Amino acid sequence: MTIDPISSLPAARAAQAPAGDFGSWLANTVGRVNQDLVQADQGIQQLATGEVGNLHQVMVSLEQARIGLQLVVQVRNRLLEAYQEVLRMQV
Repeated sequence: MTIDPISSLPAARAAQAPAGDFGSWLANTVGRVNQDLVQADQGIQQLATGEVGNLHQVMVSLEQARIGLQLVVQVRNRLLEAYQEVLRMQV
């Protein structure tokens, strides 16, 4: 059994934003979270059919997907709040 370093978690990867623009960072992060969600879904399906006997790894992948999705939702919420604040500004 291998233990992945903490830097491989979605939240830790997302905290290391590249020097590029925010849009590309967000697109990359959403893509990674989507991959994590697909991988977790495949793990659940394999566990249900009996192809995988390692419940621990499936649960870890589910938790990684959940944390990544929470990160994307929080970024979305902050962007919406900032946009609404700009709309409320008087010109």
